[in-house]
Amino acid sequence: MGNDEAGDARLWEKSLQGDGAAFGLLFDRHRDRVFRHAYRLAGKQQDAEDVMSTAFLELWRCRRRVRLVEGSVLPWLLVTTTNLARNSSRAARRYRRLLDSLPRGEQVVNPADHVFLQGEMDLNAARALSTLNDLDLQLVSLVVFEGYTIAAAAATLELTPEAAKSRMHRARQRMKTALNGIAQPAPALEGER
Repeated sequence: MGNDEAGDARLWEKSLQGDGAAFGLLFDRHRDRVFRHAYRLAGKQQDAEDVMSTAFLELWRCRRRVRLVEGSVLPWLLVTTTNLARNSSRAARRYRRLLDSLPRGEQVVNPADHVFLQGEMDLNAARALSTLNDLDLQLVSLVVFEGYTIAAAAATLELTPEAAKSRMHRARQRMKTALNGIAQPAPALEGER
C-alpha cells in the first residue's frame, strides 16, 4: 500500500531469522493501525489494547505460516485482529450471560451501562458490523476501514475479486438495513448450510 510498508518484507525476513529489533520495527510501524482497527471492532480502549497485543503475539507465534500481501504483514494482522475481536466479544457475552444467571440478593447497578457512549464506538455502527459474518466483516474492514482495494482484500482472504465484490455489495446492503433498524441475519452461503 504505502511507502512505509515497502520495507515490511525485508523486516519480516530479518524477524524470521531471529532479529528482535526488526520485529520491534514492524510493531512500531503497524501498531496504530491495528489498534484503530481493534477499537472499531471492540468499542472499548482496554479491549482494543488487549486484542492488538494478542494480534502481535499471534504474528510471532504463527510466523512460519504468515503470508505477506503486497509485501506487507498488515493485512494478516488486520484479519487476525478481526478474528480476535470477535472471539473476545463472544467470550464477554458468555461471561455476561453467566453473571446474569446467578441469583442476586439485591439489584446491583453496573456503572458501565451508564457510560457506554463516553469514548466508545457508536453503538449503531457496532450493531451494523455485528450483522456481518466473519468473512464479510474481514472484507469490509480491509476495504472500508483500512483502504485496501477489493483485489488486495480478496487476495488476503483467498477470494476471487469477483466474489469479494459480490460479498462487499451484500455486506453493505446488510449494514444499511441494520442501520435502518431492520437487522437481518446473514444468509447462508453454499457450503455453510
